[in-house]
Amino acid sequence: MSKPGDNGGADGFARLEDAVGELLDRLAQTRVRAHAAEQKQAELAELVQRFTGNEHEAEQIMTRLKALETENEDLRSRLERGRKGVERMIARIRFLESQS
Repeated sequence: MSKPGDNGGADGFARLEDAVGELLDRLAQTRVRAHAAEQKQAELAELVQRFTGNEHEAEQIMTRLKALETENEDLRSRLERGRKGVERMIARIRFLESQS
């Protein structure tokens, strides 16, 4: 805890400013990436429509593509959670081995 004469409050405020600055930078990067993804999506939709020659069919393909991308992201997330769980189990096993 900070004492009245300590500089802990200023240090905490500086850390908070740094964290907020980093979050704002990340937000700006995310916006740029989102804009690029939206442009790519629009270009892809146009290409699919030109390829199929049928707006309805192109729409179905794009809907399916979005669903597959969402499913892919979910699967990646599950794999990452599973990987972390395995790593925790390995760490526990190593700890138990070191205890014996």
